[in-house]
Amino acid sequence: MLNLTINKKAYQVDVDPETPLLWVLRDTLGLVGTKYGCGVAQCGACTVHLNGEAVRSCVTKVSRAVGQKVVTIEGLAEKADHPVQKAWLELDVAQCGYCQSGQIMSAAVLLRENKNPTDADIDAAMAGNICRCGTYLRIREAIRLAATSQRKAGNG
Repeated sequence: MLNLTINKKAYQVDVDPETPLLWVLRDTLGLVGTKYGCGVAQCGACTVHLNGEAVRSCVTKVSRAVGQKVVTIEGLAEKADHPVQKAWLELDVAQCGYCQSGQIMSAAVLLRENKNPTDADIDAAMAGNICRCGTYLRIREAIRLAATSQRKAGNG
């Protein structure tokens, strides 16, 4: 049995410690907001936070998450009202939406670490997240909007 803390909730799972965290989240725990994209950490669809760091859950062994804090898109904000999520909705960023949970999770880490990112900062931080629909300009605009919203709210 492995003890995990995911979205501030304790779980015990009986899985092989080598299992990718992605499959434990999706198949064992039913947290399906985190998506499978490529399986080799190249697309970013499976991005979650591990102790505040954006990681690719498709290549992160579940054993690495034991005793750590994992946050998925479902736990980013209680009412799905994180500034990044709100900006995504306001600017209608998603087309198909498949990559968006990973995009949002990466953007949230960026804005926690850099309250006023330049376009170059945004592009560098988001470079590992692929959007097959090509909404990169809207993604960048939404990150700028979220940064402004956080600063206005006094959170940045």
